[in-house]
Amino acid sequence: MSPLWARRTDRAQKLDVWKLVAAGAQSFLITPIALNGKRKTDKLDARALCLRLSRWLDGNREELSPIRIPSEVEQRKREGTRRRKFLGRLIRMLGNRGHGQVAEYQHVQLPGRWWGARNWKKLEALDPWVRERLSELRTLIVALEAQLAALETELVARVKAQPIPKGLGEITLVTVDGEVCDWGRFNNRKQIGSYTGCCPGEHSSGGKQRLGSIDRMGNGRVRTLLVEAVWRLLRWQPNWVAAQKLKVKLAGGGALKKKTVVALARLLAIDLWRWRTGRATFEDLGWVAA
Repeated sequence: MSPLWARRTDRAQKLDVWKLVAAGAQSFLITPIALNGKRKTDKLDARALCLRLSRWLDGNREELSPIRIPSEVEQRKREGTRRRKFLGRLIRMLGNRGHGQVAEYQHVQLPGRWWGARNWKKLEALDPWVRERLSELRTLIVALEAQLAALETELVARVKAQPIPKGLGEITLVTVDGEVCDWGRFNNRKQIGSYTGCCPGEHSSGGKQRLGSIDRMGNGRVRTLLVEAVWRLLRWQPNWVAAQKLKVKLAGGGALKKKTVVALARLLAIDLWRWRTGRATFEDLGWVAA
């Protein structure tokens, strides 16, 4: 199945779920599971799913893993931050296309933001045909940047009146809030830690315990944002309680420091959850407001 078709199917499933819930039905989606090994038919799958559902309703919560479906309001709120990333990728793609065309036809290197007003005036010496192609790309890029600026203004307005930890950033906070949808759906620190995908993998047996790399089983967008935010907080939040506990490992440098930053990303998600749900204040976490 192509990625585009998979996304369309996912949206269609969400619409169906919303309609069923609105009609009074109890509906939920589950994570993919292997039901019958190499034997797969509709009859066998339906029987296995019904058996698992029966045991799940009887109280065995290990039989199925329901997926939380965001509401339509939450999904539209999350769409803003995802569209921002999409517009940024389009701008970089068009900018790189301009670099490639000039390098191919005139063997010269363009400045970084060649479509900017100041750099654009310096490109008058280019071949007219090449400059015309760049002008077409520049028109698209300028239009996309205008959309991006308006979108970022709208996103920042969501948290403008709220106190924000110094170094975290308004866009980062809005994006994490949008991806999480509802901080209150996590009941403990283990659940929010697992959601980030920054928990170490484990292969233990008997008296031996072996921890590996992170499992990456959570939200990849949130994980990336948290790791980037940790590097900033290490600079702007020297009294961060979680970082103070791992300051010995942070001083190690090299690969050990990078692994520690990933561990702090999980702790940052827990601290954000505690702050967003009112379980802790800035003083409790060792943060300073921007």
